[in-house]
Amino acid sequence: RSAQEMKHMENISSLFHGSTPDEYQRLESKSGEQPWEMIMDKKHFKLWRRPIEGTHLYQYRVFGTYTDVTPRQFFNVQLDTEYRKKWDSLVIKLDVIERDLATGSEVIHWVTHFPYPMYSRDYVYVRRYSVDKENNLMVLVSRAVEHPSVPEDPEYVRVRTYESQMVIRPHKTFDENGFDYLLTYSDNPQTVFPRYCVSWMVSSGMPDFLEKLHTATLKAKKMEIEVRDYMSAKPIESGSSEGKASVASAEHKSEGTCGPAQLEYA
Repeated sequence: RSAQEMKHMENISSLFHGSTPDEYQRLESKSGEQPWEMIMDKKHFKLWRRPIEGTHLYQYRVFGTYTDVTPRQFFNVQLDTEYRKKWDSLVIKLDVIERDLATGSEVIHWVTHFPYPMYSRDYVYVRRYSVDKENNLMVLVSRAVEHPSVPEDPEYVRVRTYESQMVIRPHKTFDENGFDYLLTYSDNPQTVFPRYCVSWMVSSGMPDFLEKLHTATLKAKKMEIEVRDYMSAKPIESGSSEGKASVASAEHKSEGTCGPAQLEYA
């Protein structure tokens, strides 16, 4: 599905290069889907949103390009939780709670600052990534889950609705500069602010995050900062008795095996 959506966006981009937002909306409406509204059109990316039926929330989509870093570098910097603590000043806490070594799925606890006067938010989510060398694609998907190791903390507001999907298409190879990416994102930050305020926060915060991610990737590249290579990490065969591990932090500290059903939702 991720590959199909990326292909669709590539087709749209080539067919309607330089078109107006109205033209793009008309194309989406014909397919029977809720139309996307373009809210930002920059040199290196475009940002759309569309209402999520039955809610006051929006789903967001960013389609962009970078030419000065490699897909592998960009992908690894996104996944490296330890490095993110250094380059993302909004992070209060970011830990891997549980890891399924058979599939590569990880449960993450993320606590982040929100704009004043709002409380900080915390997210518990599962993420899984895939590198499809045959189709020249990289995919990273995340969504909110509940986990017994991370009960709600009264100091933070727990975000229970969150989904994110990043697809990366190299212009050439995984290790040569240049790629397109498609980020689809939605969450419910549970604010008392009106819809347009939440929309403004997300639509201004997302490009800011992507630029920080890009800068961090450039910095890692130029300064040769050691970032874990997730592309080369080979998951243990699912038949292994060590297929699932519980970790106290982003380090590989095992606290014993966990029940086989706990990560099946990934």
